[in-house]
Amino acid sequence: MFAKDDTALIEDVVEELKADPAIESSRIAVTADRGVVTLTGTVPTYWQKVEAAQAVWRVLGVCALADDIRVEVPGTHVRNDTDIAAAAVAILRSHSDLPDTIEATVRDGTMALTGRVDWNFQRTAAANAIKHIRGVKGVRNNIELNEGPKVSDVRERIRTELVRTINQEVNNIDVETDDGTVTLSGTVRSESDAAAARHAAWAVPGVKNIKDLLHVS
Repeated sequence: MFAKDDTALIEDVVEELKADPAIESSRIAVTADRGVVTLTGTVPTYWQKVEAAQAVWRVLGVCALADDIRVEVPGTHVRNDTDIAAAAVAILRSHSDLPDTIEATVRDGTMALTGRVDWNFQRTAAANAIKHIRGVKGVRNNIELNEGPKVSDVRERIRTELVRTINQEVNNIDVETDDGTVTLSGTVRSESDAAAARHAAWAVPGVKNIKDLLHVS
């Protein structure tokens, strides 16, 4: 993995946060310890917290991220839980890719999504759909996946998908399945290749969970 001095890493992360116009980074503090970046401080919206984490992962040399940013909603944007829940229901119902099996509950500004869907992209889409709701402080995505095809079929389908996406690394990636949980292990060249492997695994019907043991070298 690419090694970078922690001081240089902090400077790069700070600059990346400042360069993203979607993030009010003036109240975000950045520390690093051997490539592990920690974010603390506050932002005014939940989606800015999400954007900040994504910005950190764009910086070369980041090995891991501890996101301790708190969402402090400005007084003019504070809403009660009932209003936030009603807004979430309206957004989820208007999303053409989402079934009506998803439920949203809110407590102290933190939203929990529950229910069952057929695909992981629907779990992700539900969380993305409500992250911009005014007053939301956090999102817990507890949506579960419905049963898919037999687990014995999953391994080969993942390998086929990996060949199409990151062919140079497929021989270095081991795939194991256990009751819908897929474990990826082995070595890849970069975090982007690891992300491609995870994406390939999630694209297979029947996958309920991904255990990522990949090593970036």
